[in-house]
Amino acid sequence: MNVLNIIRDCLDALLHPSARFDGLTRARHRAFIAPRLLGSLAAFAAFPVYLVVRGAPSALEVAGFTWLIAPILLSWFLSRTGRYESAHVLSSLALACLVMAVAVTTGGIASFAAVWLVVVPLEAALSASRRVVAFASLLALSCAAILIALGHFDLLPLAEAGAPRHAMMMAFGVASATLYAAGLAFGAESQARTSVALLSREEERYRLLALNMSDVISRHRRNGAVQFISPAAESLLGTPISQLTGHGLFDRVHVADRPAYLTALSDAARGDAKSVEFRVKRDGTRGGAVDFIWVEMRCRPLEQSAADNGEAEVVAVMRDIADRKMQEQALDLARSAAEAADAAKTRFLATMSHELRTPLNAIIGFSEMIAKEDTLLLDAGRRKEYAELINDSGQHLLGVVNGILDMSKMETGNFEVAPEPFAPRVAVINCCNLLALKARENGVDLIANVPQDLPPLNADPCAFKQIVLNLVSNAIKFTERGGTVTVAAQVEGARLVLRVTDTGVGIAAEDLKLIGAPFFQAGRIYQRRHEGTGLGLSIVKSLVALHSGEFKVQSKVDEGTTVTVAMPLVFERQQAPAAPSKIATLTPAVRPAAQETTVPLAVQVKQSVKKSA
Repeated sequence: MNVLNIIRDCLDALLHPSARFDGLTRARHRAFIAPRLLGSLAAFAAFPVYLVVRGAPSALEVAGFTWLIAPILLSWFLSRTGRYESAHVLSSLALACLVMAVAVTTGGIASFAAVWLVVVPLEAALSASRRVVAFASLLALSCAAILIALGHFDLLPLAEAGAPRHAMMMAFGVASATLYAAGLAFGAESQARTSVALLSREEERYRLLALNMSDVISRHRRNGAVQFISPAAESLLGTPISQLTGHGLFDRVHVADRPAYLTALSDAARGDAKSVEFRVKRDGTRGGAVDFIWVEMRCRPLEQSAADNGEAEVVAVMRDIADRKMQEQALDLARSAAEAADAAKTRFLATMSHELRTPLNAIIGFSEMIAKEDTLLLDAGRRKEYAELINDSGQHLLGVVNGILDMSKMETGNFEVAPEPFAPRVAVINCCNLLALKARENGVDLIANVPQDLPPLNADPCAFKQIVLNLVSNAIKFTERGGTVTVAAQVEGARLVLRVTDTGVGIAAEDLKLIGAPFFQAGRIYQRRHEGTGLGLSIVKSLVALHSGEFKVQSKVDEGTTVTVAMPLVFERQQAPAAPSKIATLTPAVRPAAQETTVPLAVQVKQSVKKSA
């Protein structure tokens, strides 16, 4: 085995670089070089022995031994150029020339050497090339025809007489040709065995890749029909491969993505490598559920397909990109959230600059006037008026700060809810009484429709009053003079439902989804005609959520708005605090204080409230 390995290594060193990386090509080159080199070297080694036994050689014998140089030259030619078919053509010519030279001098077509013409096409068969075999066959037939013609026209030199000698030479020719043909047969069998082994090895390798890789490899026609698809498609799409061949895969592509799918295949068939993303239907494993997943397909032209059947084909690699699409959606949501946070910050700065500057200017201005009362000659009535204006401005600032603090506490989960039983009807009526003066000044009719038999409500009474006050105050603020604000309460199942309805300007449909966001006002409609921080409904929404309630807004522009709050009659305290949200990042330097509400000064004006039992 060591000697064979040494010989094989030496032969591999003689191979052309183009034949060293393909197993079958390496085996063919090795099979061509090895017998010629070994045969020639053995013949040259036996030549001295032949001379001792035979004596002085004849001219024919010298020519025969000289021909032994030809196989060495052929091996050198293949080793230097790597042209396997050309080497076989030259080998056929060399063998044919040798046979012709011997046959011409030993009887022509009747010579023992003429039998070797049969070996010429057999040797060419090892090239695995039809062109080389056809050339060798024509060459052998041409040589045979020439020998026949030379014999017919008596152009052959006279051969030595003697039937026994002729019979012996014929037997030698047949035997040698048979042995050489047997060697060729064994060489062909060895190459065939090598080809099968290499094919089996490559098939096993590609089967391993096809069965274990997650990407799907497919072969398509220009119109999208699938010629071949790898087994990975079954796990990706949840369907047998037999249902994906032909137009089976195309039928599973989402209707909206089919033009892009076919365009990519068509462009790839024309020679342009393409990449396309589309949705494809995947059969579910539970209950027959069907969904669509995103996949990416990279396709390029299949080079040898045009030569095989005359039609351009495409090879494609398809992979699941559902996770990547989810990440892209998450990034889009994060970007939208960041943009919303930036917009909220902008609204916060714009609103706070307006809401704080106006009362601060009033406080500073009127306090300076009071400080200069001797110069301005202010009387007691004027000082009292200025002091009331300063107090009103301070109360407004307190309400703004309390609203921000309450919103921050609620959205960071630090707002403490202290539930206790109380009468909701009394709380609603008291809140309406507090806002009756404001409604009368705005020319708005405030109606409270609260039944007498409302059951007790187990909730935070301060929070409930803040909900009612914010809703009613907001409704009055956005209702034009002559309008109506109706406050109704009733029990539905195990919940108390509070509805505040106004006939005001209403809210556009595109702004409804933003109602309840901190510092949001529908500015496109109102253009800041109404003062406020935009925290009223946001506080209401958060307080209702803390009580496990439901908050809903229904509105139409120029028709009015209805805000519905549903709270459970028996509140169960939440165990987990609310998660922080964007408002906490907008007011990082603010510390929650002990103020309870942003309710203005209580004004008991019960006469302006229309009550109904």
